[in-house]
Amino acid sequence: MKSKGIVRKVDELGRVILPVKLRRIVNIKEKATIKIHMNENEEKIILKKKRHLLECMMTGEISLQNRLYSGGIVLSTEGAEKLYKQIKK
Repeated sequence: MKSKGIVRKVDELGRVILPVKLRRIVNIKEKATIKIHMNENEEKIILKKKRHLLECMMTGEISLQNRLYSGGIVLSTEGAEKLYKQIKK
């Protein structure tokens, strides 16, 4: 992802607001779980969305009907159709 240069201030409780546009791009919904990593050598803090084991990688849908494919890819029926259409283009 290309850096957009967004600047945010840390509040008195140490919180930072992630912009809506950014959350939509990476499909982070309210109350989502985020992993926080630190790279001390480069002074970077890395936020990574934690996925549910059954979460579709295309739609974010969590369902027992979702299928697990090789390589750890999880897709719902709708997600598989979207992926197929994108590949077909």
